[in-house]
Amino acid sequence: MAGVQPPPLRSLDDFLLCSARFAVPDVRDLDRWNHRMINNLLYYQTNYLLSALVLLLIVGYFQPFQMFVGVTVVSIAFLGFVFAAENQATVRRFRRNHPYVSVTAVLLATYLFMLALGGVAVFLFGIAFPVLTVCIHASVRLRSLKNKLENKLESIGLKRTPMGLLLEALGQEQEAGS
Repeated sequence: MAGVQPPPLRSLDDFLLCSARFAVPDVRDLDRWNHRMINNLLYYQTNYLLSALVLLLIVGYFQPFQMFVGVTVVSIAFLGFVFAAENQATVRRFRRNHPYVSVTAVLLATYLFMLALGGVAVFLFGIAFPVLTVCIHASVRLRSLKNKLENKLESIGLKRTPMGLLLEALGQEQEAGS
């Protein structure tokens, strides 16, 4: 974790407002869609973290205990998956070959556990909703030429950010900005 630092907070104008451009991704070209998502996740990671944190705090304000249980369950499931992927070759291969199935399996496992604990609504609104909003924004946000150039200049440093490490743990080791 040494040398890991988040990139700067992007302006609200660039992130959501006037200069932001959005378009539905081409679902027939999954590689291009994946590339767009990863680049947006890396470029806007500080904005995404802040947005998710605001949503988590709102839900946590109304349901603090269930939110704590939900965050704990998701953290344990994710860390367990990363630990298994690092120590088991078959899990590591599966994660690398099927990253979306892997993430879905972790989320499904946490959902089933939360169902058993009775906190499904808190899980859906407090944890899954922020993840969903980040994924939707990363999927539909088109980048301007200025952002692409900034991303090219930062691409070496983006791998040593929290989102770069998270994407690496999920098996998405592709280069940012490529």
